[in-house]
Amino acid sequence: MSHPFFNILADAAGSPAARPFDPTMIVYLLVFGVIFYFLTIRPQSLKQKEMDAMIKAIKTGDKVVTTAGIHGMVSNVKDTTIIVKIADNVKIELEKSCIGRVVKRTETEPATA
Repeated sequence: MSHPFFNILADAAGSPAARPFDPTMIVYLLVFGVIFYFLTIRPQSLKQKEMDAMIKAIKTGDKVVTTAGIHGMVSNVKDTTIIVKIADNVKIELEKSCIGRVVKRTETEPATA
């Protein structure tokens, strides 16, 4: 007594059926690729460009929040790092990529140079 699954495998292996070319499969794949691009790849690249622009625009006096949740004020901007003042006489040096968001200083606060 044989199992129906094995009969299907035997039929498929024994007689290769020639299928005609079906262009709808290519259309489905293209539609799936376009949907995938607009739902995943494009939003992520836009978010990355926005983050890069934010990091380039950091200047002394900006209030920042790091990805670790540390709040502070930028006291110096270097090429790849920034120095953030988090308390009186407490400054830490961080990579620019560690900045999670920038809260711009208000007009009433003087810029510290």
